[in-house]
Amino acid sequence: MVIYGVALLSFCMLTGVLVGDLLGEVMGVQSNVGGVGIAMLLLLVLSNLDSRKLKLTPITEKGIGFWSAMYIPIVVAMAARQNVFSALSGGWMAIVAGVAAVAASFALIPVLARFGKGEHQ
Repeated sequence: MVIYGVALLSFCMLTGVLVGDLLGEVMGVQSNVGGVGIAMLLLLVLSNLDSRKLKLTPITEKGIGFWSAMYIPIVVAMAARQNVFSALSGGWMAIVAGVAAVAASFALIPVLARFGKGEHQ
């Protein structure tokens, strides 16, 4: 049922926000540090557990799969609005860090592609 997908999504989001807030306090920052990302990773891990171990019905699996698929665009929308104005007003360091992260991600694509080639041939 779709309700189980919503319950799993809620659990992951609340856990991610709690861990992100605790991580922010440990780091001395008055902000949530990575809570949305932690929630997304937790959702991916929990939704990809072996269904035989969890004994889920096919309709329950579809509900969890639906909300797992919906969560990624939701996370992107949430992350897009987080502190964009603060980052831009913070100066060049935020812009340089963003460009460096994107460049590093693009540079790792060929490396990751080499790992996947052997399995599908």
